[in-house]
Amino acid sequence: MTSALGLALDVSAVPVHPGGAGYYTMALASGLSARHDVELTLIARRGDEERWRSLAGRAAVRGAVPGSRPGRLAFEQVGLASVLRSLDVQVHHGPHYTMPARSPVPCAVTIHDCTFFDHPEWHLRSKAAFFRRAIRRAARHAGVLICVSQVTADRLRECCEVRAPVVVAPHGVDHHRFSVTEPTDGADRAELAALGVPLDRPLVVFVGTLEPRKGVAPLVAAFDLLADSDPDPVLVLGGQPGWGMADTERALAAARHPERIVRTGYLPDPAVPALLRRAAVVAYPALEEGFGLPALEALACGAPLVTTQGTAMAEVARGAALLVPPGDVTALADTVGEALRARGGAERRALGITVAGEHTWEASVTRHLHAYAVAAAARQ
Repeated sequence: MTSALGLALDVSAVPVHPGGAGYYTMALASGLSARHDVELTLIARRGDEERWRSLAGRAAVRGAVPGSRPGRLAFEQVGLASVLRSLDVQVHHGPHYTMPARSPVPCAVTIHDCTFFDHPEWHLRSKAAFFRRAIRRAARHAGVLICVSQVTADRLRECCEVRAPVVVAPHGVDHHRFSVTEPTDGADRAELAALGVPLDRPLVVFVGTLEPRKGVAPLVAAFDLLADSDPDPVLVLGGQPGWGMADTERALAAARHPERIVRTGYLPDPAVPALLRRAAVVAYPALEEGFGLPALEALACGAPLVTTQGTAMAEVARGAALLVPPGDVTALADTVGEALRARGGAERRALGITVAGEHTWEASVTRHLHAYAVAAAARQ
């Protein structure tokens, strides 16, 4: 009988209000903890242990990491190796670009995207420089690199020298949360009413952190063009502000129809699928993404999706979305208008539900286990 894999997973970068990468780490921790062929230890921030014990009940939790971001990054390089030596693990997984120096076990490192190379202006200068170095180091020294899409894997090889094996492990969808059916009658209306979202108008919905690479400023400009000729739709920006809000704030300040734009702030978990289910169109015009989980979640909820050409979202959607060139305001306005008019909408909706149904976190966990086996074999 094959013994269980001893695995350490660093969950210390996941904030209280997680974004896409945080949800990925949470789904991975939950899925791995349910496996009987894995002995999982979660490396968490001090004081954050109970959150992870409630999420991943079978996992051991080691609260060892300082709470501040600088402290966390420093601890990974100077303190994490000693923690790993004290654990009975064969592989360590850094799910957010980085790995510890002088690790006593092979490391798996997740690369979400290559925007630190392609668009450093979308990040704080110090952050972009730090993560470029971290990615280059992982590409040379990791036991395996885990890329969340083929687009990311291909771009990574163009950006730096990759010596480590690469495994593509797409994200999944929580199909209990994200489906075409609301949990109880009237639940979606109640969630959206609490957010101040109008229930009697066609909703053009964006879900995600409001930051430059998400294409929110072009979306606001495109909605203005659409709203000039169509008095009905309302734009809903669902998500918390991120770094680099100046362009988005300028676009909102210049909007000709500000009374038809709703900013919800951070969305509680039940509100996200409720908003996607009620959307007449989900617009996810991100300029570049490693995966673009909100786009897949929109398809799972049966929402018509407009997203960008040549991106991971186009790869994942497989024809179920209408595509526009990144940053093209006029094309975005025209295509959102087309989606609102529902040309071919039923066929794309059915395809989107099918495509989303093929993406599960169980399948993603299985791909990760393959990656861990590749890393463990490198040690032998």
